[in-house]
Amino acid sequence: MSAVGGADARHAVSETRVIAASRQVLFDLVADPAMHPRIDGSGTVRAQAADGPSRLGPGVRFGMSMRMGLPYRISNRVVEFEEGSRVAWMHMSRAVWRWEFRDVEGGTEVRESFDWSAARSRTMMRRFVPGNIASMRRSLERLEAIALERAAD
Repeated sequence: MSAVGGADARHAVSETRVIAASRQVLFDLVADPAMHPRIDGSGTVRAQAADGPSRLGPGVRFGMSMRMGLPYRISNRVVEFEEGSRVAWMHMSRAVWRWEFRDVEGGTEVRESFDWSAARSRTMMRRFVPGNIASMRRSLERLEAIALERAAD
């Protein structure tokens, strides 16, 4: 677990994994909202909204059907986008989920982060951190499995 970029370590956490797949393949998986239920390690993301985009890009809005105890829908907006390198989205709480991709020996370093430095309620967001860290680890494992599965096809 580490602080994210220049964010205050008290308000952002991340997990990193090196995956033996190309940066663009991994980025394309995360940039496809329909893949989010398969990648999600929390078990809360159920499905992309039926009217959602096929690919994320700058400023794109997309929704997800979620379930944490009870079902609900969340709307997100892409707030950072650098093709092949970084994509981040924010929902109504102003917390940001960020994915970063960097070429390294042996594949791609992928970092998923949860940044609640601009959240409306940092206290509320902080309660989710332990679960988010475990979920990010599982998300990175799932992303790796999907990428390797696709490479084998």
